[in-house]
Amino acid sequence: MARISSYPNERPVEDNDAWIGTTYPSRQTRQFRAEDVAKYLNIKGKISISGQMVFRFSSSMSPGAITGVADDTPFSAVSALNVSNTDSFGQNVTQFLPYLVNSDLLISEQNDISTFGHYKITSYTPDSGGAFATINLTFIGGNGNLTLTKYYDVANFVLASEQDKTFVFTQGVPALTWNITHNLGKFPSVSIVDTSNTGIISQISYTNENQLTITNTAAFAGKAYLN
Repeated sequence: MARISSYPNERPVEDNDAWIGTTYPSRQTRQFRAEDVAKYLNIKGKISISGQMVFRFSSSMSPGAITGVADDTPFSAVSALNVSNTDSFGQNVTQFLPYLVNSDLLISEQNDISTFGHYKITSYTPDSGGAFATINLTFIGGNGNLTLTKYYDVANFVLASEQDKTFVFTQGVPALTWNITHNLGKFPSVSIVDTSNTGIISQISYTNENQLTITNTAAFAGKAYLN
């Protein structure tokens, strides 16, 4: 056999490129395709991506699986899933997934990013046996269906437009009370200025995550900056 250095370099690597190796545990000589090696690295989580888990969609619960809905269920119809306490790589997710309650989750098919579901996790309930947990989900957006035996990347997800929610309220006429509906879905910090852009200290009362009231000591017009 010629020296390895005598062979030309292959650039770029293609899916069907292959090299020789040995299998485990038989140690038989086999040919390995670049595409298959890439799939192995993705499924087994050998390339670490912070906050990402990999699960196989299955008809029954097993380590590394998600289940709870029928084959070919649209992402838009998923409101709950059973999730193994370990992902396909064996990562224990029992501390991380509960941490994501009330935040957004992206479930996307490996090698097909256009097949995905975007959800908000509303609750995480461990199974009494300790093998899996049920996550309840509110569908936000997505495309396609969950398909049996396919692998899915599961990760915390925030749209760029939602990363820094702000709202500016303008009070055009002088008033003691400003009633503000901001729809930010949170209890924002509030900065108040008059028409000369002078900061004002007033009483803030939060009605809920989308509404608040500003009570001033004197009637004036101005703006309230919410973030």
